[in-house]
Formats: sequence, structure tokens, C-alpha cells
Amino acid sequence: MTFTPDEMQALIQNPLFEGLSGTQLDAELKFYKAEKKSYVKGDTLLKTGFPVERFAVILSGSVQVMSDDINGHHMIMITVQPSQSFGESLCFQRERESPVYAAALSPTSVLWLSADGLRKGHEARFINMLTAKTLSMNDRVQALSKLTLRDKLFTLFSQYALQYGPSFTLPFDRESLAAYLGANRSALSRVLGEMKREGLIDISKNRVTLNIEN
Repeated sequence: MTFTPDEMQALIQNPLFEGLSGTQLDAELKFYKAEKKSYVKGDTLLKTGFPVERFAVILSGSVQVMSDDINGHHMIMITVQPSQSFGESLCFQRERESPVYAAALSPTSVLWLSADGLRKGHEARFINMLTAKTLSMNDRVQALSKLTLRDKLFTLFSQYALQYGPSFTLPFDRESLAAYLGANRSALSRVLGEMKREGLIDISKNRVTLNIEN
């Protein structure tokens, strides 16, 4: 199995493989029965209603994990970027049908992994990965818990600014951002416009600069 330099960087930044190289990394990939696969934009990686037998680490591109409500409205659960993972929790509940589905947002390469037979020495790394995912989901909960759309956006932008600096690229277009926050797209555009006019943000497509001094 071969990886590009960027894919390898993403791999070793994942908590499962952090700090590993050479024979150690090869052994771990073998242990997890790793299989690298590539997808084009729009390809389905995970289907609703099927048991999840493997989880994935993103090597390049991005994947959106979604669910539909009873009326068929899409809700974005998380957008997964290089070095991040998805499906790991469901992987331990094979008797349970997946309540979510996942699709590639762009040309994407992932490493599919099996969680079978975890033994001593592997649980800690797996728990670290699950912990990182829980913290990521907690960020979304914090944003959604705000009462107004303006506060939801400011909380989300602040989270990205803390991680990437005051200028960052969101992994959403306007429609996806509205779905992620459970908002109407027109209302979202209106609030973003207000925040820009007030000097709180500069925004062009999905590129945002948070003017923290304001």
C-alpha cells in the first residue's frame, strides 16, 4: 500500500497512528486490515440502514456525514477532513443499523479499517480517537445551543479561529452551512451580511476572517 506525502501526513496525524513510522506503522495497518480506496465527489461511503463493519480515516478530500429527519430534510452531522475519522462508534455496534449516511464532498481518499479483535495496546489509541471525535461533536453542540443564528455563527467562527487562526476556510457552502446549523438559507445570508456590514467578519464564499478586535 502506497501513500502520497500528504496522505501519509494525514495518516500519522490521526490518534491511531500518531508517532508511528516504518515497521510499527506497517504492523498497525496490517492489524486493522487497512484498505485504501478513492472516491469521486458525490460517491456514497456509508449507507443508512446497514451495519457498519469498518471505520475510515480521511487521507485527502472531505466527507460529509448526514441524516434525514422524518420529513426528508437533510441534517449535517459532521464534515470530516484529512486525518479525521468517521464510523468508529458504529463499528462496535454491528447489530445496529446505521442511522446516518456519508458522501464524498470532493475527490477523496480514505483508509478503511476494521476494529475486530482489539487487544491490549490498541484500546488506548482507539479511545484517544473516539475522545477527539467527541470533542469535535461537542463544538457543534455548543454552536447549536445558542439561541440566535447570529450567536450560533459567531460561536462556530470562534471555534475555527481558535484552531486555524482568524482567517480560515469553512468546509461548507452556504446551503451546507445552513443545514449544519439547522437554519434557513435566506436567514443565514441575511445574518452573514449584517455581521459583515458591522465589521465582525469578512467573508467571500466559504473563506472567513473573524475580526476579533471588534
